[in-house]
Amino acid sequence: MSDSALQPALPAQLLDAIATAGLDLRQVIEVADRTLDEDLSWGPDATTEAIFGPDQRGRARIVSRNRGCLAGVPLAAVVLHLMAARNGDTATSRILMRDGSRVEPGDAVLEAEAPLRTLLTAERSMLNLSGQLSGVATATAAWADALAGSGTRVRDTRKTVPGLRVLQKYAVRCGGGVNHRMGLGDAALIKDNHIAAAGSVAGALRAVQAHAPDLVCEVECDSLDQVVEAIAAGASLVLLDNMPPALMRQAVALTRPSGVATEASGGLHLADAAAVATCGVDYVAVGALTHSAPVLDLGLDMA
Repeated sequence: MSDSALQPALPAQLLDAIATAGLDLRQVIEVADRTLDEDLSWGPDATTEAIFGPDQRGRARIVSRNRGCLAGVPLAAVVLHLMAARNGDTATSRILMRDGSRVEPGDAVLEAEAPLRTLLTAERSMLNLSGQLSGVATATAAWADALAGSGTRVRDTRKTVPGLRVLQKYAVRCGGGVNHRMGLGDAALIKDNHIAAAGSVAGALRAVQAHAPDLVCEVECDSLDQVVEAIAAGASLVLLDNMPPALMRQAVALTRPSGVATEASGGLHLADAAAVATCGVDYVAVGALTHSAPVLDLGLDMA
């Protein structure tokens, strides 16, 4: 199902929200479609169709049950409109709170009106996507708050849910974080296995620079000797892997004269945020933002 065919079914406010977020409409529609397909692979919603006729309409709101940070509200609306289009129905939606907003329990974030068969069939898919992405944004916001005023920013990794990377990284931005590379080709990251295979930090870095001279190249270092070698070889950024704070401070002091940026990584927890920031690193890399963030509890309440 193409985005051009479905755009007329999406209200202007929703299209504007997707564009403002910097999301690709086709990708959003594809994810929403796949999510509905997953739920409907075994047939239509037997419970809903048994209870409600095709002409019965209703109103509902998505409401936050917990405190958090929003991401994916437009995606929930897209799911609703795609479900309506599949049924030959019409739906209306209105975003009440934008992605990136902080929410409290009881806050309504989206309201909708549609046939009850459409609303209730789409309900879980709407909540799964918006709850998952809002969970990522909420986890990121906690780190951003803990690092506020320090000059250190929290970044994501490639430890993402398969098929949701672009949206999860969008959710990180909603929470106040910074994206690391999106994939394997938009930046280079030399890790311990690359160094071992190449024989040295400098050897691995030379190979990458020769192969992709225009890419930013980051080098994972677990010792001060490797940091010195990476700086001398022309690394753009050094990743300080599992370094204790004292060693991290020394590494940062080594990089500053050359202007090479630094990133702390390896088993970091929110309680460590302030201590790591005092070491002077530019970034902290937190895989848990995307691979372990609890969903934000959102519910669909009938009006």
